[in-house]
Amino acid sequence: MVGALALSFVLLVGSTATAIWWTARQDARPASDAIVVLGSAQYNGVPSSIFEARLEHARALYEDGVAPVVVTVGGKATGDQFTEAEAGRDYLADGGVPADALLPVEEGVDTLESMRAVAAVFDERGWTTAVLVTDPWHALRAERMAEDAGIVADSSPTRQGPAVQTRVTQFRYILRETAAYLLYRATGESVAGAPGIG
Repeated sequence: MVGALALSFVLLVGSTATAIWWTARQDARPASDAIVVLGSAQYNGVPSSIFEARLEHARALYEDGVAPVVVTVGGKATGDQFTEAEAGRDYLADGGVPADALLPVEEGVDTLESMRAVAAVFDERGWTTAVLVTDPWHALRAERMAEDAGIVADSSPTRQGPAVQTRVTQFRYILRETAAYLLYRATGESVAGAPGIG
C-alpha cells in the first residue's frame, strides 16, 4: 500500500513537471482581447530584469497585432511607492506603446490574486480571451489560474531574462513551479513571495 502511494506520488510529480516543461516550450499567440503581463518585482518604479523581459515580450506581441490592449497587473509591497502594474505601464509607455492601449490593474500580491483582479476587469469590459506573458516555467500555473477565473487563456512566455539563463536556473524554477502548481490544484491557494512563483 505504501509502495503504491509512493509510486503514485512520484508519477504525479513527474507528470506535473513534464507538463510545466512542455507548456514552457509553447508560444500561443492567437488574436485576443488583451495581452496580460504578469507582474514581478519593481524598484521605485523601475522593473526588475525578470519583469523587464516580460514587458519587452508583451510589447513585441502588441506590435505584432496580437491584441489591442496590454494589461499590466500587480500590486505593491509595504513601503513601495509604485505598484507593479504602474511600473509596467510606465515602462511600456516609455517604449512607445500608446497610453490608450495600456490598462494597469493595480491589485494582486501573487498570481492568483492578480488573475482574479484581471478577470473582474474582463467581466466589466465584456472581454473573454487573453494571451498571458510570464516566464516559461510559470506559464502552466498562470493559464490554469486564469481559466479558473473565467478567462480563455493562452500563454506566450518570454525567452529572455534571468529565469531562462542557465539549465540550473531552469531546473530550479521547474521544481518550484511543480510544488506551487500541485499546491494550487490541491488547495486552491497560491504561493506568494518569489518572482514568478507567487
